Formats: sequence, C-alpha cells, structure tokens
Amino acid sequence: MSDLIADDSQQLIGGKIVRGESPLNLEMPFEKLEGFITPTESFYVRTHFPIPAIDRDAWWLHVEGEVESPFAINYEQFLKLKSVTIPVTLECAGNNRNFLQPKVKGVQWHLGAVGTAEWTGVPLSLLLDRAGVKANACEVILEGTDGGMLEDPKGPPGKLQFARSIPLEKARADVLLACKMNGSDLQPEHGFPVRAIVPGWYAMASIKWLQRIIVTDQPFAGYYQTIDYAYWKRRAQVGELTPLTEMQLKAQIAKPAEGETVPANSSVRVHGAAWTSNGEIAKVELSTDGGSTWNETNLLGEPQPNAWRLWEFNWQTPAAPGNQTLIARATDSLGRTQPVLRDADRGTYMINHLLPITVEVR
Repeated sequence: MSDLIADDSQQLIGGKIVRGESPLNLEMPFEKLEGFITPTESFYVRTHFPIPAIDRDAWWLHVEGEVESPFAINYEQFLKLKSVTIPVTLECAGNNRNFLQPKVKGVQWHLGAVGTAEWTGVPLSLLLDRAGVKANACEVILEGTDGGMLEDPKGPPGKLQFARSIPLEKARADVLLACKMNGSDLQPEHGFPVRAIVPGWYAMASIKWLQRIIVTDQPFAGYYQTIDYAYWKRRAQVGELTPLTEMQLKAQIAKPAEGETVPANSSVRVHGAAWTSNGEIAKVELSTDGGSTWNETNLLGEPQPNAWRLWEFNWQTPAAPGNQTLIARATDSLGRTQPVLRDADRGTYMINHLLPITVEVR
C-alpha cells in the first residue's frame, strides 16, 4: 500500500484507520477521544520497518560509548530496577499532514497520530549513573532493534537501524525507559520489551524496541536525525537543517467532526484536547464563526506535565441552517499562542497552525 492514502480512506484495523500496511501505520479516529488516557487498543501505531519479533529471554540492553563502565542488562534484571509511572502525550511529528496543501509525501495522518498513556519504566538517568558518564559527553543516542533497507535515494546504501539522539541534560532530566503501557506489558507494535519515552518531544525520539544506549561526545548525525525528522531553521536568513525536538502548541477538535451534522438552535458539546511542551495549557478558545469571534472553553481535570489537557464548550447553534466553521486555538503558560498560518520552513512536520473544520447546522 502506498503511504499516500486518500483522505476518504477508512479501512480499519482494530478500530484504527489504516494509513499504511507495510510498514504498519494506524491512526486513532480522533472523534473517538473520550478520556484523559488513550486506551492501548486505540493508541496510534507508527513504524518505519517491520515490527521486530523479540524474545524477552534473549533481549539485552547495552549502555556504552563515553562512559566509565559499559554494561548490558537483560529483561529480568531490568524489571528489578526502581520504576516510576507517568502520563505522557506522544504525537507523531507528521500528525495533521493530510491538511497540508498542496499534498505532500509521507503518511497522510489526519488528527489521530497522537495519544496519552501511562508509561511505567526506569528513569534513563539511573542507567547513566550506573555507567558513569564521562565529562566530555554531550548527547545520548537511543537505538532500536528495528531496521532495514532505505528506499530513499538520499539515504546511505545498506541497512540501518532506527536511532535518534537527545542532549545529555534532557536524558538525565525526565527520559523514561518504559516496559509497561497503561499498566500492561508493552505490545509488540508499541515497542516490546522496552521503549524510550521522551516527554515533550515528538514521538520519533521515543525509540521503540530499544537495544543500545550510546553516550557520545559529539552531535549525532544519523539519517533520522539530519536527513529525515529535520526541518529548515533560519539563522540570519541562512537556512540550516535542524533536528525536530519539542512538540508545538496545539488544540484539536474531536467532536463534532469534520462534515458532521448538528441540530439547529440547540446546545451542542464541542470538545477536544490541547498540548504543549515546557509549559501548561493556559486556555483554549473556540470560534464557531470562522475566526470572527472567540469564546474561552472549559479546561477539564488538572494540568499534568507533558500531557494534554482536555477541554469542552457548550455551543448554542444558530437557528438558521447552513455551514459553520469551527476553530480551536490554544495558549500556554509561556504566553505562546497557535499561529494562524503554516510555516513553510517546517516541511511536512511540526504542523500546528489553526485547523478549521466545517459542520452543517440543520
């Protein structure tokens, strides 16, 4: 199956929309959003290569590179380490790509390449402390078991593994090596037996099927760090390729969905989710008239670091039938507000401009 999927494609696997079969890419229909935690069976699936079949009894995690005491740990030993559980929102860096005009290459995600789960695992800092990071270290490379041959002519010949790096400071601060998702062992499509969770960053950094942690004294220049999952960032009007990192501020409408019909002269619940990085959602506003006027919505629950905030608004629909344009807009605690227009320098990633949807009042 081509990874350019038509917008009206609704082939489903387990209730998720198929955005690609080989490799497997599945999207949660965002209108199914209900609670703060996304059920595991609804959580989107993003893969770049075939899902590796890993025997937990044969699996080892290696910690190496610029460390005083390299070591390897097996699954039984890993489970004995001190663990924590945290909710974290993961979003694919290409989420909302289907909205871009003109159409671009890549998996045609609509709204549902995002979800929030409770992740249980071992802080990466614990393993780094055990290995003894050398003073000259600056980054930590996370390498997965998944790999294969690239079809991209820009890529190097031969097989490569999926790998990304993060700054040492971030690695020590809050990165988790998770073995459980929503209280159960990771499923193969979500990274069994162990995956990284990098809070606040796009999910390409949260390496699945983890097999190597490599501490390095220089910036990592791997394929998925520089050629893919990178964007043009201007410095004094000169563009330079920059690795994707933090998720961008965004609010999305779950219901009503695009094209849905709602009753005239009625109270209709509009709801969705909003998220940011390095801050909290301060407010979500909703326009029901294409951006002419805005109303502040009701934020639900309590803020959680690196996790989305659900919101709702009771909309009194017009008495007259016709189409209405709904737009959600988020502002965070750092004073950032979603941009109205798309930044073309971001290519096919980091899509967080305002996304109007049209509903019919009848």
